Amino acid sequence: MKAQPVTWIPPNIPKTQRAVLQVENGVLQVFEDVPLPHIPADRMLVRVVAVALNPCDWKMPGQFPAKGVANGTDYAGIIVAIGPGVATLPSEPKWKIGDAVFGACHGANAIDPESGAFAQYLRSDPELLFKKPPNMSWENAAAWGASGIATLGLSLFWDGGMGLVGSPDEPAEEPEQVLVYAGSTSVGTLAIQLLKNYGHVPLTTCSPNNFALVKSYGAEKVWDYKSPTCGKEIRDYTNDELELVLDPMTESKTQRLCYQAMGRGGGQYIALEMWQDMNHTRNTIEPTFIMGSCIIGNDIPLGNGYGSVADPEKRKFGITYYREVQKLFDKNRLKPHPVHVIPGAWQGVLDGLELLKTRAVSAQKLVVFLGSV
Repeated sequence: MKAQPVTWIPPNIPKTQRAVLQVENGVLQVFEDVPLPHIPADRMLVRVVAVALNPCDWKMPGQFPAKGVANGTDYAGIIVAIGPGVATLPSEPKWKIGDAVFGACHGANAIDPESGAFAQYLRSDPELLFKKPPNMSWENAAAWGASGIATLGLSLFWDGGMGLVGSPDEPAEEPEQVLVYAGSTSVGTLAIQLLKNYGHVPLTTCSPNNFALVKSYGAEKVWDYKSPTCGKEIRDYTNDELELVLDPMTESKTQRLCYQAMGRGGGQYIALEMWQDMNHTRNTIEPTFIMGSCIIGNDIPLGNGYGSVADPEKRKFGITYYREVQKLFDKNRLKPHPVHVIPGAWQGVLDGLELLKTRAVSAQKLVVFLGSV
């Protein structure tokens, strides 16, 4: 990656940085003296304070390896440079140097190899970014990031997902029941809260030891996903009328259970991983795969069903939706997922991803500090 000179970057910003890049076969490695990313006039440069770790951070390099590509998704940091074109954008809030922010990158992206949160500095999209409230800790800001927020926006409220109506200011007058599989995950607890804030009824599954956790986030009813009668119990509770299901895990066993739980009339099954055709056993159910990175609105030229064409309407939706969620943060109406800070900075990133890969993490979001405040 060759650095491109930009005259409006302050002279005190270094020309190179430490960052996590892919080597052969999608293996991740820490590198020194990596050029800073090119910053177009309508983007900003953010100094990274902390990052959160997501399953996609190890899955995507493995599925789509690309040597030299940057990695990492969710981050929190401080704006250190603002492109001259940012002021002309219609987005709110207006940004200034020194603002504390949190958001997400599309890491492991071969067509934009400089995009990644596991770095000292990153390129930030000013229209798809959150301002950190003063009372929010850095670890919670990183844990919020934006990848889960983006994914759930497209899954729950975008017309191409469930298309649920309502907003935090005007909740839905006719609430919908929505089953959130794996409610004790970070995506699950956020989905439960967003559904509540938009006026809907979240139902969920998890292990019994996490029942109290998901109820504290607003789940109306929770079931043990390991119970052999779980699907039937959900179907009975919802009077055989459940139409909307969100499955963050999207494995064979989770897809089968979700299909069992849905009512006789079928409905929408939103998968956050690629769903399996062999488990699509009911024609009345419409399965849809959602990737949060699509909210940027750009082409994503990936194979195996992960790609998508540019869609400006997704970006337009995302800008409005992000402003709604910003209000929830400002009013302290979203409760953070339990956070576990991994020590070791750069090595901590690699260690934490291995914990995720081996499924050694339950009901926690892993965060690593990479810089000072």
